[in-house]
Amino acid sequence: MRLLYILPHPDDECFGPGPVISKYISEGHEVHLLTLTKGGATKQRFRLNLSIEEMGEVRYKEMLDVKNVLNLTSMTVLDLVDGGLKEMDPREIEKIISDPILKIKPHVLLTYPVSGISGFYDHLVCHAVVKRVFLEIKEKHDWLKRLAFFGISEEAAAMNTFFSVKALKPEEIDCIVRVKKQDIQTGQKALDCYVTYTEVIEGTRIKEMLLEEAPHEFYMESFKSPVNSLLHGL
Repeated sequence: MRLLYILPHPDDECFGPGPVISKYISEGHEVHLLTLTKGGATKQRFRLNLSIEEMGEVRYKEMLDVKNVLNLTSMTVLDLVDGGLKEMDPREIEKIISDPILKIKPHVLLTYPVSGISGFYDHLVCHAVVKRVFLEIKEKHDWLKRLAFFGISEEAAAMNTFFSVKALKPEEIDCIVRVKKQDIQTGQKALDCYVTYTEVIEGTRIKEMLLEEAPHEFYMESFKSPVNSLLHGL
């Protein structure tokens, strides 16, 4: 089956989803990634004395290494304004992301939950536009089956003292994907590709937060006892 992650920045695919991506690829499924910005506005550019454009190119090259480590089926990186998605007409973003969705024809779309986990504005905008596009496309095409929001558990959230993060509440969790140790190792190796973010990766303890159980919420679906697959029932 085909899964498509739509995320706003480089490294979003590794700050949580990496091991799950590894699992589904190793099981023979297609996993595609669409990233909306090159992430050039990060504060790390000041430390490296780079412009937003230069930093974006550095992060894009790091993403090429991530693509190889995770063995992604495809990766598309757009160049929308990093940190400025809230200033864009959401209809324009919806139009932009619709084309790759229609091309890939994923069975499952994945993005941030309504909290954005960190509350970053770009994460919140991404959640909103993906949700609207999912509803519009699903009405017309039966290949699109599910929208899932990846989250973090309360256990993982407690490990992060670098910045505030919000875990999925137990009642919000519809699916818990269990990954193997080798998937966690692959996720950690993918994080290492972001050389310019080594300080942040160490500070957030994100490698330790990649646990064997990854919680997800399904949009407009509810399972009182969480299922164990993003593809359950499809």
